Amino acid sequence: MSSSASPSSPGSIDLVRLGAIAAVVGSIVSLCVGTSFAKSLFDSVGAAGVTALRVSISALILCAVWRPWRGRWAPKDLAAVALFGVVLGAMNLMFYMALRTVPLGVTIAIEFSGPLAVALASSRKAADFVWIALAVAGLGLLLPLGHGAAALDPTGVMFALGAAVCWALYIVLGGRLGHLHGGRTIALGMSVAALVALPFGIAQAGAGLVAPEILGFAAVVAVASSVIPYSLEIYALPRLPRQTFGVLLSLEPAVGSLAGLVILGEKLSLVEWAAIGAIVTASVGAALGASRRPAHPEAEPEAASR
Repeated sequence: MSSSASPSSPGSIDLVRLGAIAAVVGSIVSLCVGTSFAKSLFDSVGAAGVTALRVSISALILCAVWRPWRGRWAPKDLAAVALFGVVLGAMNLMFYMALRTVPLGVTIAIEFSGPLAVALASSRKAADFVWIALAVAGLGLLLPLGHGAAALDPTGVMFALGAAVCWALYIVLGGRLGHLHGGRTIALGMSVAALVALPFGIAQAGAGLVAPEILGFAAVVAVASSVIPYSLEIYALPRLPRQTFGVLLSLEPAVGSLAGLVILGEKLSLVEWAAIGAIVTASVGAALGASRRPAHPEAEPEAASR
């Protein structure tokens, strides 16, 4: 008898799950590194210009891969996807506008309050109120309401909160599109998002958007912050319970903080690290409290939302 594990053996299942976990972690790292490099383009084309380039290039790549024009779209589905795309475009714009003045890790942490609110909105468990309190405490430390976060730009924080609201809407609207092909829906939604972002990018950067050196770097950013994370999450989603996937995603604010520190030199105060830790813990707790069920293969990857 062969000593190698069969496809259905516990050993092989563990390897598949470990591979999926590694894919999610790789997705988070790629997303945060790509976003850090995107911020380095702000001096050249501005935050709106970077958003327009990143979303537009991502849309072109996703359309080339998924070819959404081959799908059969009912008028009501097209309208729903269009609204989904508008929210996606607004979320990306506000996220990058926040990054102008707020550190990457802090921006991600504030933005995470959106999906966290969705996860806890229908909570009926007493333990979940602990996570709500912890998330509120973390946000309270970050919002410019007192001495703890006085160094944060209020306008940047408001943009981050706007991105959080859009992320919550993205999840709710995406859930209503579950009957459609996931890849084609994201491709079409990202195309609408590009139409939302482009006017702002053109108004800010003009012809600078099509400078060869800018386009080349923006393509690298789009691949690192959208295409690679999206592809890795597409692989991981059917192979991990939704609960595990949610716990892993909760690491994103911490990874973003480290990427901001290493790549951008963004140093955070102890209060900001404590706030990020509280939000990460609340996100992990909310994910652990979720029902155990496999993620649907056509579920929307989180990487596509930013």
